Amino acid sequence: MKRVKYISKEANERLVTLLRDLGYDVVFVATKGVVADGLSCHPDMFLCRLGVEDDAEVVFAPEFNGSSDNRFAGSSGQLSRTYPADVAYNAACTGRFFIHALDYTAPELRARAEGLGLTFINVRQGYTKCSTVIVDERSIITYDKGIALPCGRAGMDVLLVTPGHVRLPGYDTGFLGGATGRVRLPDGQGPGRAAVLFNGNLDAHPDADQIRDFIQSRGLEVITIPDYPLTDIGSIV
Repeated sequence: MKRVKYISKEANERLVTLLRDLGYDVVFVATKGVVADGLSCHPDMFLCRLGVEDDAEVVFAPEFNGSSDNRFAGSSGQLSRTYPADVAYNAACTGRFFIHALDYTAPELRARAEGLGLTFINVRQGYTKCSTVIVDERSIITYDKGIALPCGRAGMDVLLVTPGHVRLPGYDTGFLGGATGRVRLPDGQGPGRAAVLFNGNLDAHPDADQIRDFIQSRGLEVITIPDYPLTDIGSIV
């Protein structure tokens, strides 16, 4: 099966090379005039992967012109340049939990999540995936107490970290979730151990040690790119 990762067309070449070395086909996201210019290449504004594994189904906004073997076609345009009409697909989905400001979720995305039997968690933050590092089906990292508290009440394991310390060109700060994605490391026979990939230098974050411990305690590797600052590129989806 083809393994695909969706990333911003503005992503650093080091990230592109790393993903390809891990065995992924890379699809670049680039739009114009749909959402705010600074977010127009961010995958998490246009598609949502309904699980942590590479074979999890992906739901695409109709405005997105990419393709995938797992494509579930949306039926109507949901997006525009201003909040909250730009966050219809920016849900964080672990394959067990579907986390979003549910009043803003695209109907076709919500319907597909319901069809898969996911547990819904309603939060106030519409930029949910931007704000959330997905570790495994029941574990996340976020700076946002408005995400951490309801997820904790739902039985999830949550690490709450210091906000900021993530670059996003054109904005005061980016979000840690938007600088990350889950990947599988090749083991010689095929995809092997899972890892959380950070787009940039995690060690510059004040909570780097806690973040590493949280991820590694759940049996995942941590991969960082030390050559440049942690940068929000709309997630590695």
